[in-house]
Amino acid sequence: MPQSKARILIIDDEEGIRFSLRGILEDENYTVDEAASGELGLEAIKNESPDLVFLDIWLPGMDGMEVLTSIKQHDKSLPVIMISGHGNIETAVNAIKYGAHDFIEKPLSLEKVVIAADKALEFQNLRKENLALKSRIRTEQNVEITGDSPPVIELREQIERVAPTDAWVLITGENGTGKEIAARSIHAHSRRADNPLVAVNCAAIPEELIESELFGHERGAFTGADQSKTGKFEMANNGTLFLDEIGDMSMKTQAKILRILQEQSFERVGGNKTIKVNVRVIAATNKKLEDEIREGNFREDLYYRLRVFPIYVPPLRVRGTDIITLIERFITTLVAKHGFKPLTFDDDATNALLQYGWPGNVRELKNFTERMLIMYGGKNVTAKMLPPEFLQFMPQPSTDCDQLITGGSVDFKEARNRFEAAFLESKLKEYDGNITRLAEAIGLERSYLYRKLRSYSIQSD
Repeated sequence: MPQSKARILIIDDEEGIRFSLRGILEDENYTVDEAASGELGLEAIKNESPDLVFLDIWLPGMDGMEVLTSIKQHDKSLPVIMISGHGNIETAVNAIKYGAHDFIEKPLSLEKVVIAADKALEFQNLRKENLALKSRIRTEQNVEITGDSPPVIELREQIERVAPTDAWVLITGENGTGKEIAARSIHAHSRRADNPLVAVNCAAIPEELIESELFGHERGAFTGADQSKTGKFEMANNGTLFLDEIGDMSMKTQAKILRILQEQSFERVGGNKTIKVNVRVIAATNKKLEDEIREGNFREDLYYRLRVFPIYVPPLRVRGTDIITLIERFITTLVAKHGFKPLTFDDDATNALLQYGWPGNVRELKNFTERMLIMYGGKNVTAKMLPPEFLQFMPQPSTDCDQLITGGSVDFKEARNRFEAAFLESKLKEYDGNITRLAEAIGLERSYLYRKLRSYSIQSD
């Protein structure tokens, strides 16, 4: 995989020093720029955005320490190596104190220069990777797809086929199905796995800030831009950029994204230096982009650029017993993380969980599991202990059902309503009209139970 060459700026008033440094660094395949004064050096930093600066302490006009201070005001993260022919301990200490990465003395040896440059750039790369890690740490998830249902087996097979390639992937599926996990799984099994995966939620970034977030900006590019910022594209260099909720991106940003995706190069907001990157793109959306294209909300050319390899993440309701497998995994994780007491579900509760539609998919299932652990940790959960939305899936006495359905055919919804009304009326009598006791006994919230009773015109004493 080709790596981007680092750009190094030399700020020194001695032409011979600049010539020597350029020769050493270009022999190491670095791109080198020069400036003969501090003022010209600061202008070059603004226009060229170097990855590293060699800066002479003794300069005409602005001296090296003044230039260093200005550099750090412009971009705190830019590594600077100070050089001097009159170095001493106090000078070196002051240089480090003001933000220099390192300090070397003239005459400059090839070995010193190369080692200093390599270490400074290695540090800078580690810093960028750390920023990428921090940008996703809050949403970091397991990269393996859990389950053995046929739809999940097919999903894993697709991931295994596309992951080792550099093909771009468009992941679709309902909210909460685990599209980000699929993206992280692709990255983890790719040749780029040792480099960052940088995630961007396109729906969460305000329109006026998304270009700055994606491409970075220079100091002073807009109000509040008091220092330069590295964008997500640059942070993902030689790795993977995950564009989540791509369908929520504005048409204006889509046009700019398309050009950058095609050219793999861009300029920071407020800058004029072209930055080239090597990025694999994985995009995801819960929207039907074909419908969005017809309605004029999404660019057709961008859709086909992203949709090199389409992947569909199935909803939880078609994954069968994966529901139970996922609950068991969530219990293990949450018990270890929060110290909950583990719990189990009896057969009736398990059947209700399997019949429920899970409109919020895996995200809803995880939240449900945590709720159950908080309420019933250490217990065996019965169907009656499940939340109200599971009531319709509780076991029903066959004799009552037979009585309800006699007298002619009836559809499922009407039969369920008849059963609920008969069940609630019978239970209300059993608890002498006490709504609070009835709510506790059948596992419903009082307000929900009141609404149910009113809907069936059942009067309480």
